[in-house]
Amino acid sequence: MRINHLSSSLFLLVSFFLIQGCVSIDVKEKSTMTTEKITQDSLLRHIVLFKFKEDTSTEELATIEKTFAALPGKIPQIVDFEWGTNNSPEGLDKGFTHSFFVSFKNEEDRAIYLPHPDHKAFIAVASPHIDDVLVLDYWAQ
Repeated sequence: MRINHLSSSLFLLVSFFLIQGCVSIDVKEKSTMTTEKITQDSLLRHIVLFKFKEDTSTEELATIEKTFAALPGKIPQIVDFEWGTNNSPEGLDKGFTHSFFVSFKNEEDRAIYLPHPDHKAFIAVASPHIDDVLVLDYWAQ
């Protein structure tokens, strides 16, 4: 009876470690699959929100909008682009009025975009009029 109990305990212990090994492998495989999915199927989103100074004129805003909207034609790493002005009825905008949404295939393309001379030129046009800016980047899910 003692050997039988020892054999059963050993069997259960070995089974436990085998199951744990399978679970660990499954988690690692799932993690790799998620990373591959992100790099193969998803876009890197770069969201820029602007709050402009109160004394910024309509003409200055139009120039800023036009300058930012021209970037996709100048920087080939931008794969998608859109922008708009706030029209939310919730009143939670904290003074931010403009949203620009830029998409890249990967982080390398974003790394080319950020110091790109045309992006820097846009910053030079917009900076004197910006009261606050918020930038968020994420991988689209």
